[in-house]
Amino acid sequence: MIKFRILAPLVLATSVAGFSAAPLALADSGQLSTEIGDAPAAPVTYEITEIAGGLETAASIAFLPSGDMLVAEKAGRLRVIRDGELLSEPVSGVPEVHFRSQAGLFDVVLHPQFEQNGVLFLAYAHPEGRRNTLRLAKARFEATDGSGSLQDLEVIFTGESWRTTSAHYGGRIAFLDDGTLLLTTGDGYRHREEAQKLDNHFGKIIRLNDDGSVPNDNPFVDTEGALPEIWSYGHRNPQGLVFDGKNDVVYAHEHGPRGGDEVNIIEKGNNYGWPVICYCIDYSGAQITPFSQMDGMEQPVVHYEPSIAPSGFAIYDGDQFPDWRGDLFIGALAHEHVRHISLESGQFGAQQEHFGDLGVRIRDVRFGPDGLMYVLTDKSDAKVLRVTPK
Repeated sequence: MIKFRILAPLVLATSVAGFSAAPLALADSGQLSTEIGDAPAAPVTYEITEIAGGLETAASIAFLPSGDMLVAEKAGRLRVIRDGELLSEPVSGVPEVHFRSQAGLFDVVLHPQFEQNGVLFLAYAHPEGRRNTLRLAKARFEATDGSGSLQDLEVIFTGESWRTTSAHYGGRIAFLDDGTLLLTTGDGYRHREEAQKLDNHFGKIIRLNDDGSVPNDNPFVDTEGALPEIWSYGHRNPQGLVFDGKNDVVYAHEHGPRGGDEVNIIEKGNNYGWPVICYCIDYSGAQITPFSQMDGMEQPVVHYEPSIAPSGFAIYDGDQFPDWRGDLFIGALAHEHVRHISLESGQFGAQQEHFGDLGVRIRDVRFGPDGLMYVLTDKSDAKVLRVTPK
């Protein structure tokens, strides 16, 4: 069974590698965090309909104003679902993608003014010889009877995170109210120490203008030796990113190794600790760090033991499920469910598991303009499922 913890504030002191640990405040039980317990299965107040199947290693969904859906497949294809049918012809003009292991096409997101400009954004692993890195490109989407095409494609960001591995890219995109966008980047698995350094893009969340230029109010634009795109750092593999526009809050989740998956509130310039602090051990069973808390490093609002392998992230703001309004939803690959986190006035509350009876890995969870939930399953013959209230 999965335990999740909402962390107590800090209070004892220690130091390591030049960092000073904050004092630790123990809960009444003597533990460092308040254990809430197992997340129960949610009551079945919905119906699930398969919209389309036959997708291969699908990664994310976007909803077009026309009613069509775009689905990104990790192998580097954009597919169109029209009138409940997966069109056989992929969208043309998608850039070359490095597709191997965890690498591929990660996200497709529409520009906030898509209805006026037709622009969308793609995050993907880009190959160059024997090495690869994360890229962000923008293009204009044109629908056709066959499916569609990408025109005027422009690469607007190439990560200073070159690796020969094919793991831990992040690759999720979210727009903020000011028209800038955030992009998550992973630590490359073998390069985790780089997440604490500001001279690279390993283990960062970056912020850009929609043309790829750097906003002049980014936190490190005037810091010598730091890359100006960096918004936050100390991340491992953040595969979920949500902007709550009503409350002006950015949430991100990221994978831990064995345990230590996190949900964080992302704030400008903050250090989220990886790999200096974590609630985890390595895959081998070895200890990564003796520290879970340290001065100057942010604590997650929730962490999971063991790992649920989070992927996909959404906040509900519709009318179809009024009891869900304002709540967060996380896809869980390893434990094959959608995790529902209740939010009350910005405070994290009870959690529940949805759709565990399906027995499938959940790759993405999104809410459509119709106020319904859409769930994307993982692996070969992936499906788009629509969730409606009973």
